[in-house]
Amino acid sequence: MRGEQTQKYTLEQIFRAAIAGQKAVAVWRLPFSDKLQACVQLGQQFTTGQPQLETSPFGFFFCPFQVSAQDRNLFIKGDLYFDGETLTPAAEVPQPQLQAFYALLREAPGINGWHTSASTENHTFQTEQGFTTAVRKAVERIKAEEMEKVVLSRNDREPLPESFSPVAAFKTMVATYPRAFVSLVSVPGVGTWMGASPEILVSINEQQVFHTVALAGTQTAVENMADAIWRQKEIEEQAMVERYILSCFKKLRLREYSEVGPRTIVAGNLMHLRTDFKVNLNEVHFPTLGTDMLELLHPTSAVCGLPKEPALQFILAHEGYSRGYYSGFLGPVNGAGGSHLYVNLRCMQLRQHEAILYAGAGITEGSDPHKEWQETQHKMQTMGKILSDF
Repeated sequence: MRGEQTQKYTLEQIFRAAIAGQKAVAVWRLPFSDKLQACVQLGQQFTTGQPQLETSPFGFFFCPFQVSAQDRNLFIKGDLYFDGETLTPAAEVPQPQLQAFYALLREAPGINGWHTSASTENHTFQTEQGFTTAVRKAVERIKAEEMEKVVLSRNDREPLPESFSPVAAFKTMVATYPRAFVSLVSVPGVGTWMGASPEILVSINEQQVFHTVALAGTQTAVENMADAIWRQKEIEEQAMVERYILSCFKKLRLREYSEVGPRTIVAGNLMHLRTDFKVNLNEVHFPTLGTDMLELLHPTSAVCGLPKEPALQFILAHEGYSRGYYSGFLGPVNGAGGSHLYVNLRCMQLRQHEAILYAGAGITEGSDPHKEWQETQHKMQTMGKILSDF
């Protein structure tokens, strides 16, 4: 077994073995990194419940927009870790489980599949008229001062090309979106999701620096970022997200943080306004800051709205579908590089013969319904471009 544990395998082999063996697998690439990483859970039982970053073993969190009987918080335990070259088992993994997985690797199954959802739910898809009507209603509620902002989303379907491969699509995303957190998650009975997210939710790196961002405002990317002109609507939308993060710090009585921004950043074919907040945990004694901020932030005002409760109720009443894991959060925790959770944006869900694409837009008092529809169209191009490459 020792020789097998140090043998080099490809990402394709590992992913296919996980699918063949009905194992959960998560693959990711952090922003501005060339390192492709993956972990596989060999057992069938998932840890669910509110994530606890500080006490969690190494693995990968995959959590929905709203927890329900169908959409649970999932933790994919890192029984096997792939660093881009070598596959390494965790010390406590039972030998029979290891041997069974290495047998699947040796067989090098030629399947090109992925886990699909056990749910028989028929997806509903919002029409342009339905979406713009919901935006108008939201603007009316905002003008009536029932809320400041609400994020309305929609989904759409695209047929999967016959030659589609999840790992090949993941590698295309890695090459196309170097600034994004790129992920591919496949869980038996839950399904397969992949995406390229620009938005950090909670990150604590190996130097023990906590990091979160306020990301909002959207426009099509221009060649020179210095030429970007932001409308008052986008500036106000981003300021709302900033204020919400600051209110979370205030609730926790945290005063020692750095704030940089807002500045223009590029994410794929789009630009956003972003402000970075950091806390050096070596200098500030706050051992549970990661978990505390995760509980306060999710769902963020960038995917839900402000105030959170009326915005959430409006979403549930007017979106007309379940977001599932779209606008939830995901990422590796307690690995050698720390913990890095991202909002699940610019993503798609893989079904047997089609992909379901998701996108949302922040609605404020100054929103134009047709421009918001166009914004969702632009955001869906992030994943649409990947499908068109096959």
